[in-house]
This record gives sequence, structure tokens and C-alpha cells, in this order.
Amino acid sequence: MNDLINIGKIIKSSGLKGRLKVLSYMESPGTLESLEEIYIGATKQSAIPFRIATVRIKNKSMLLDLEGVKDAVASNALVGFHLFVPSGRLDKLQDNEYYWRDILGLEAVTEDGQRLGRIERIIPTGGNDVYVCAGSEREILLPAIEDVIKLVDIERGVLIVRLLEGL
Repeated sequence: MNDLINIGKIIKSSGLKGRLKVLSYMESPGTLESLEEIYIGATKQSAIPFRIATVRIKNKSMLLDLEGVKDAVASNALVGFHLFVPSGRLDKLQDNEYYWRDILGLEAVTEDGQRLGRIERIIPTGGNDVYVCAGSEREILLPAIEDVIKLVDIERGVLIVRLLEGL
């Protein structure tokens, strides 16, 4: 199950019939509407499959009914767990679009070759993501915009950046 991708987190149960409210990490959570099964667990290694009964999308959250989760006691037991899908079930991306899993761990290097560190986290801000680059000297926040991110080379494991004044 190493090809599972974290797509959201169960934030609460909703109602008495086992419905779950999920915070989606996906830009287009409609992907779930085409799935019959989802994996749930604290980690991808511990995730187990659940059949999806219904999905309702509401902005960046989803209401999810699962087969076998029929009451608030069962749904409350899943609160705090993550949702995972096999990576092959995710939508194909356009050119110059990347999944977070592809960006995390890349080495950030300036256009003139200065090593800044590795991308350790990504902060979604609504307008654009912010890549958190942890280096030996300090942490640098890199907005994921064209003026800053000049090249993403997944195969070489490198992110070429232009530091704007103040970064």
C-alpha cells in the first residue's frame, strides 16, 4: 500500500447515521465521486479499505457515507484519521502542475546555484501554496508563484528558485 496518497482528514462525525465530515486536501475533490473505495487510517501503512456509499462535496470539505459505518459511535471512532487513495486513481495533471508528494523533499537551489535546503512542508494559502524550505541557516518560505519558482525538476530532485527581496 505504498502507493496511497493522503487526500484529506476526517474532522468530525455529522449526524446520527455515521456520516463523516472530511477536510479535503485536493484542489478538485470531485475525484472521490468516481471512486468505489477509499482507505482510512492514521498512516498509509495502517489504512484499511472502506466502500463509499455516498459523497457530497461542499467547498473544501466533503460529507462521506461509508458502508459499515452506520451510527455516530462508529463514525466518531474514525475522527482524526486520514483518507487515502491509490495514486493511480488521481487525476492526471496539466503541464507545470505537481502533486505535493512530488514537491516535498526537493532540494531548493537558487538560479546561481546557491543551495537553500529541502522542501519540508507545504502551506496552502488559498491563492497559492507556500513551500517551506528548511536549510542549515534558516527556514525560507517560498511562494509557489512564477516569479519565485523557476523550474521543478522531479527527476533530478531539484527546485530552481529566484529569491525575491525579503525572502
